[in-house]
Amino acid sequence: MEFLSEYGMFLAKAVTIVVAVLVMVGGIVVLVTRGGQRTDSRGRLDIRYLNEDYDSMALALKSVVLSKKQFKKAQKEQKALDKQQDKTERRRVFVMNFHGDIRGTAVASLREEVTAVLTIVQPEDEVVLRLESAGGLVHAYGLAAAQLLRIRDRGIKLTVAVDKVAASGGYMMACVADRVIAAPFAVLGSIGVVAQLPNFNRLLKKHDIDYEQFTAGQFKRTVTVFGENTDQGRHKFQEEIEETHLLFKDFVKTHRPQVDLTQVATGEHWYGTRALDCQLVDELRTSDDYLLGASTGADLYEIAYTGKKPWLARLLAQTGEALGRF
Repeated sequence: MEFLSEYGMFLAKAVTIVVAVLVMVGGIVVLVTRGGQRTDSRGRLDIRYLNEDYDSMALALKSVVLSKKQFKKAQKEQKALDKQQDKTERRRVFVMNFHGDIRGTAVASLREEVTAVLTIVQPEDEVVLRLESAGGLVHAYGLAAAQLLRIRDRGIKLTVAVDKVAASGGYMMACVADRVIAAPFAVLGSIGVVAQLPNFNRLLKKHDIDYEQFTAGQFKRTVTVFGENTDQGRHKFQEEIEETHLLFKDFVKTHRPQVDLTQVATGEHWYGTRALDCQLVDELRTSDDYLLGASTGADLYEIAYTGKKPWLARLLAQTGEALGRF
């Protein structure tokens, strides 16, 4: 019996190793195969038809709450409505999502999604951006706002929906829209600039460590982490921050002239209900409610671009999927 038990354990381990090897080999084969496809050379664009999702959810709920007779009637009505919509040319709403971090890495996907939409968009269509960001690097969010300006410059209606937060660089993006909607307790504003860094110069001196920095140009470095900061350097750095804030305020004023900058450009933030009073937003409404309402008269397509990942990350992802299926 002990022999059988040990043999069984050995067999189980052997099978596990063989399966793992096969899964990894399968993942490599998939990656090699896909690598030759043009669609995977830069990334993948996923399109989801939201109307179909709404119809499926409604149908699933009706199948439970309605009687069989009522449910069959509802199915017939839905089929008739679908046929009618197929014959009618309706406007389209393209939905994109932006979840920003401090480095604004999501702009890489945003620029591809905007480009894809602009290849087929028509004047009667609309773009909805579900935005969530507390801001970050100035140049990154400046580029993100510039991507949204591409939509406005084409004369396409742009709506930005804020369910949680659009502050600082996030609001820089939001103010570009024709219309900004926000949930009642979403955080908006923070039209200001902040910069901070530690300075270890006294610590280095205490331990008799010299720090040398060589620059060409009077203000190539204004403040530093390890060197001794001067009043002149601090003053120049403050000037640069003030200049950035001025550009930020001018940008908001250009795209949202109804706001009172003396009231909102203080670096403070407001919740949705107060943001409406300050005219930072146009309507209190969640993105879910807005899209559901739009689906009655338009076809909604959610666009999501996924950049090409390193081969190891793709291999691990493929292996995980295969193990999940196993």
